[in-house]
Amino acid sequence: MATDRFLQLSDVAEILNISSSQTYALVRSGDLPAIKIGGRGQWRVERAELEHYIERMYKETRDFVRAHPFTYTDAPEEEVS
Repeated sequence: MATDRFLQLSDVAEILNISSSQTYALVRSGDLPAIKIGGRGQWRVERAELEHYIERMYKETRDFVRAHPFTYTDAPEEEVS
């Protein structure tokens, strides 16, 4: 799998550790570029596009963290036994 140019949605789901339906939603929304190939129109994600998506999510997360600094009031309360 490490050298395949194109990945099945199930492979993408496994790599991102998300469900197949979440992967499908990313593709259908256009958030994660993909192509439909073959007679049955099977979705494939190019490995390079997946890497670009991951890098974009890192950037968006960094931007979010900068815009919304963590404070101790944001931390979940500890449960009392």
